[in-house]
Amino acid sequence: MKTIEIERKFLVCNDSWRTSIVGSYTLQQGYLSRDRKRSVRIRVIDGTSARLTVKFASRGLAREEFEYRIPVREACELLRHANGTVLEKTRHMVSHDDAIWEIDVFSGAHQGLTIAEIEMSSEQDILALPGWLGREVTGDPKYSNRAMTAPRRATVSPN
Repeated sequence: MKTIEIERKFLVCNDSWRTSIVGSYTLQQGYLSRDRKRSVRIRVIDGTSARLTVKFASRGLAREEFEYRIPVREACELLRHANGTVLEKTRHMVSHDDAIWEIDVFSGAHQGLTIAEIEMSSEQDILALPGWLGREVTGDPKYSNRAMTAPRRATVSPN
């Protein structure tokens, strides 16, 4: 199914959001292909469902997204072919001011990182920002899921 994704991302500065959780699930996700203009992502949700997603970059916050349900067994096989690290995170759905925020608490390679995302219907939406938000990281490639799965390069220390 084709959709247009418009989202903003923020670091999370405290745990007060936990009192407003309305649902949670675990995710494993990896990328079969990723570059600045397009990506192909595999996602396994709670080990019971899976999705294949193709995203295309565009200007501003909006991106074209095509997402399809696929068999879990096949998704797990595809994750073995992921380019880079497979992300592991728990996604919490958090209610704030008539909006649902997605709070991703990372484990594995990104243990300790917590990012909040909000999906918007337009780039002009005015958001009521909760007090538990930290710095906005929308557009910062360091905090994109795609970049966080990149293979890590070995660092060389000077002698």
